[in-house]
Amino acid sequence: MKVFFEYSKQALLITFSMLILCGLIYPFAVTGVAQVLFKHQANGSLIDLDGEIIGSEKVGQAFTAPEYFSGRVSSINYNVYTKEDTVPDANGETNYGGVSSGTFNYAPSNPELEKRIETDIEKFLVLNPDVQREQIPADLMTASGSGLDPHISVDAALIQINRVAKESGLSVNEVKAIVNTNSESRVFGVLGENIVNVLGTNLDIYKKMNEK
Repeated sequence: MKVFFEYSKQALLITFSMLILCGLIYPFAVTGVAQVLFKHQANGSLIDLDGEIIGSEKVGQAFTAPEYFSGRVSSINYNVYTKEDTVPDANGETNYGGVSSGTFNYAPSNPELEKRIETDIEKFLVLNPDVQREQIPADLMTASGSGLDPHISVDAALIQINRVAKESGLSVNEVKAIVNTNSESRVFGVLGENIVNVLGTNLDIYKKMNEK
């Protein structure tokens, strides 16, 4: 019995010590360091416009106005819902399924995938009449794994520059400069691809348009 209580005491002491260390000290230490050294990133990389939070550098948004760059396809429409989407239909169902992330998860042989891509291609060609079908970068027609990717490839940005310049009233050179400002190079120069942040780019376009 004495041995039992001795082992139980050790087990309880270890459990309590690990609870304090891993459940309190470690999280508070990591949070403190993050707030001091990486405050912007730790708080969600939020973007502020005139004192109002309009989004995050790390989460994509849906842009449909022709004067702004289009982002990637999103199976969840970047969690954009209208008030009507929350109203139940005759069967008690709503279009609003809650804030989420995810992709279409279609197999290459799925006819729905072909139909969805064809529809998106047609929409893009209408919006960008000077672009040929075979010139459209693949990432503009494919969804990311999360459905919330805030970036597009450099090619996907460049192919939209003429349309954005025309619709926004900015010059092609002004739009190109904005794209360059919001471009991010490969990690360590070798990992991933060069990308463009869509929200940052469109925010700069908005500011530039309002300067005129």
